Amino acid sequence: MIISCGEALVDLLPYAVLGGGPMNAAVASRRLGAPTAFVGRVSTDVFGQSIWKLLTENDVDTRLCERGDEPTARAIVEHVPHLAFRFEGESTADTMLERVAIERLDPGPHIVHGGTLGMFRGRTAEVLAQFVESTRAVVSLDPNVRPAIITDRGQWEHFHQRWLRHAHIYRGSEEDIDWIFPGRPAADVAAELLAAGVKAVLITRGAAGVTVHLRDAEFVIPPSLVEVIDTVGAGDTFVGALLSGIWHAGVLTAGTGLSPADALDALTVDDWRALTIRASAAAAITCSRSGADPPTTVELETFLAR
Repeated sequence: MIISCGEALVDLLPYAVLGGGPMNAAVASRRLGAPTAFVGRVSTDVFGQSIWKLLTENDVDTRLCERGDEPTARAIVEHVPHLAFRFEGESTADTMLERVAIERLDPGPHIVHGGTLGMFRGRTAEVLAQFVESTRAVVSLDPNVRPAIITDRGQWEHFHQRWLRHAHIYRGSEEDIDWIFPGRPAADVAAELLAAGVKAVLITRGAAGVTVHLRDAEFVIPPSLVEVIDTVGAGDTFVGALLSGIWHAGVLTAGTGLSPADALDALTVDDWRALTIRASAAAAITCSRSGADPPTTVELETFLAR
């Protein structure tokens, strides 16, 4: 199955919008038909109860989740007297994960995904890094950088590198790549990642589409045209849709004796093209709606058939 690891939190705009990159990705992949588990610690406060309801109503597997009475992390956007952002995330539930009880799931193989805040904050960061270092899985990393929240770049880079050493799929926005690898052309960064063992690097460029870098090919998928309401959760939906597509392609069960990562090599350039078109369309649908609201399989197939 797909195992998405990290934070669940709430954005206050001032109305509450549930989010967190890994949780959004989990909801997206599950709505698109892939069995998906979320790994994270969810508060028992009122926001945590809403997060738990969202996970269970979308049939996301919560056997690897923990509950705690620590508060839910809150990103607060204020408009008066001027536009301002404040993050309240000190000692919040998402930072307090104690372990990944992977034995509660079938042996796999699995796809493990992570990034955003859970990758580097609190006790959770070390627990998830150790999990990735010990797992035999296809590993997906979406750094989804939030510079306003990163107070210690060295600490962030430490955990990013630990994930990156095991990553097979790497998704980053143009802004992510510029921040992580300052002053370097994206194509050079992608080539370095591929040489280090990553199988596919996908750089999302908003209205310019998605550039996909493989070891033997590079191509661009133009964006799907929609009326944009907001872009909240678009990148998370892209990743969730991409991973669900890989799951549906049967990569995890391809070839006796192959590691899950080596089984990715069975995907052709045309396969990656089709997977990226599907993921880009799912992200576009999310952009056409308010908040992180990924499409269902029926909605996505209807959109693609237009």
